[in-house]
Order: sequence, then C-alpha cells, then structure tokens
Amino acid sequence: MTISLWCVLVAGIMPMLWAACAKASGPGFDNNGPRDFLEGLTGARKRAHWAQLNSFEAFPLFAVAVIVAHMLGKIGQETIDNVAILFVVSRVFYGVFYIKDFANMRSIVWFVGLVCCISLFVMSV
Repeated sequence: MTISLWCVLVAGIMPMLWAACAKASGPGFDNNGPRDFLEGLTGARKRAHWAQLNSFEAFPLFAVAVIVAHMLGKIGQETIDNVAILFVVSRVFYGVFYIKDFANMRSIVWFVGLVCCISLFVMSV
C-alpha cells in the first residue's frame, strides 16, 4: 500500500482526534447525548468540535483526489505521496490552529489542504 493511501486512512481517522479533544478536554461529557453535549460547548472545546466537522467535510475531496491520481497513473507515486503528506500535515495544523483560535493561520493551512486536493486532480489530466 502506498504512503498516499495510508494518508487517506489517517485523514479519515483525524476527525475522531478533534472529537476526542472536544469531549475529553474538560468535565461533563454525556455519552447518552453526545450531540447535545457538543452543541453546548464553548471556547477551545467548541472549536475542536468545529475542527472535527470541517475534517469530515474535507475528507471526501482528498480521498477521491488520491484515488483518481492512483487510477490515472499520470503522476509519479512520489509526487502523489508528497502531496498527500502535505495535506495531512496541513490538516493537523488546521485543527491545532482552530483550537488555539489562530483564525488567519487556520485559513492559510485550510487553503494549503485545498490546493493539495486540486493539484492532484490537475496533475492527473
């Protein structure tokens, strides 16, 4: 299995990391009503929840971009792997910057992740 496909797995699991940050970073988590609990959060815990939601939103485009790049075979594997690693790294920083409330930095790394996805499609044609 390629590094880029492992990155798809990591990106698919990443939302759970941010969910854990939202749920475990303070008292009061209620597993009987987790969505109600998450909606009532504030501050960094709320932003961790938002990072979780955005990670779920970013995942499909990334996963499809990697699969398309593999299927079409017009890009070297090392390039696909490097772009996938950059995407994952950008998404880790995205979550950290979101939780820390560094909005401008968060937006920059969000854009880096988006460019990674688009570049896989563009390089594949």
